[in-house]
Amino acid sequence: MTLEADLLAAYPAEIQIPAGLVADTLAASNAEVPRVLVVLDDDPTGTQSVADLPVLTRWEVEDFIWAFGQAKPAVYVLTNTRSLDPAEAAARNGEVVRNALSAAGSPDALRLGFVSRSDSTLRGHYPLEPDVIAATVEEVSGETTDGVVLVPAFPDAGRVTIGGVHYMRGTGDAAGTLTAVSETEFAKDATFGFTTSVMAEYVQEKSQGRFAADSVIVLDLNIIRAGAAAGNPAESAKISANAIADAIEGATNSTPVVADIVTENDLRALALGLEESERRGKKLLYRVGPPFGRARIGQDIRAELTGAEAYAGNTPSEAGGLIVVGSHVGVTTRQLKALTEQHSSARIIEIDVEKLLGDEAAAANHLEQTVDAVVEALRGGDVIVHTSRLLIKTDDPAESLRIARTVSAAVVAVVNRTLKTFPPRFVIAKGGITSSDVAAHGLEIRHAIVRGPMLPGIVSLWEPVDGPAKGIPYIVFAGNVGDDQSLADVTRKLSNTSPLAP
Repeated sequence: MTLEADLLAAYPAEIQIPAGLVADTLAASNAEVPRVLVVLDDDPTGTQSVADLPVLTRWEVEDFIWAFGQAKPAVYVLTNTRSLDPAEAAARNGEVVRNALSAAGSPDALRLGFVSRSDSTLRGHYPLEPDVIAATVEEVSGETTDGVVLVPAFPDAGRVTIGGVHYMRGTGDAAGTLTAVSETEFAKDATFGFTTSVMAEYVQEKSQGRFAADSVIVLDLNIIRAGAAAGNPAESAKISANAIADAIEGATNSTPVVADIVTENDLRALALGLEESERRGKKLLYRVGPPFGRARIGQDIRAELTGAEAYAGNTPSEAGGLIVVGSHVGVTTRQLKALTEQHSSARIIEIDVEKLLGDEAAAANHLEQTVDAVVEALRGGDVIVHTSRLLIKTDDPAESLRIARTVSAAVVAVVNRTLKTFPPRFVIAKGGITSSDVAAHGLEIRHAIVRGPMLPGIVSLWEPVDGPAKGIPYIVFAGNVGDDQSLADVTRKLSNTSPLAP
């Protein structure tokens, strides 16, 4: 028996809850006054679990007016705050919330809920971001937050929470195993490292004791699946929803609430429970991994897009595609290796990070040469642009961010100059900061629609609706998701050059 099976043996079986049941419940709740969830996404990969929703890379009032005009249950705002220092992240969160509330106008016409979307491996500005959102909502509207619900789980990508402990499923040779996230490379992050996978203790650690571990409300699987023994899904879901709402009843003054999640059905049960809690009058904010938004708005899992669907409504360019790789986590490096081995016709161009961090004139010259090489190569097929794999480390979190920004700025410059000179057939960006900066600055996307996933639940396709990249499929690919073949699989769908080897 695996560790996961052993752990789950202590809990009820999951409840089979169709997405339509959640959607119908929400429709009834929102019949008089529509509600929109504003998802502040600290890098662009949070869209990987949803489909057919608006995405903003700018957040002026007019941008929100456009987004709310799409009449969708959620809008994603690409804040990219994981790449910012705490003061900058706080300022940006506050600005987004104020402008969203201003654009929404009277709460009698449109109600807003706020979601702080972050990393399923627990990296990011926590509790800073939900703190700022709560404070800004109170400042603008007078509404205080009772609870902040933490749901980092991302089952599609192998991140699950059981018994209040957050785990990462193994892949490849390690398939079937569970590893506490605090024992992975992600916990050693130079900027956002942590020491525990016990969520209540994580809250205490990250809040520096402001929230004691024993003050955290834990919605374990006994609560999430409380209705498992009932006779039908609707009754089971109702029992669980009430159990969840009952458990949250004592939340006040931003009490942290953490939830066990192993499956999509658990997320749907949680969504119903949170809706019931809010119906009873609780004011909640959410700090979550990618799939929470999908469940919370009652959206079903969108089947992965085909290559034809990726280009639907647009005439693809005859140029090659541009694959940009900035992430340095182990799985990205393995994915890059698999792609380069299988895509023999692709041109591989490296951005030398050491040159970028050295002499200013030499860095500028290196960038110019890189752009010239990319443009020329695109005329003949796909181009893989990656940063050198030597990760330059420092013990100073601020310096780590400075290095990351310098590298990302170079990648952006290469993409933007290439776009203006010879637009590619498609663009894939690998890595959180990389894909954010490529979207907002490299491709100058302001408004987009996330069409759906290119791989089941983990890699999203955006369709830019304005700017110089309009009509070019843009693939947002997190650094820490997928197996070793995933990058090659996505490229294979989009490429018009010779087929990639299996």
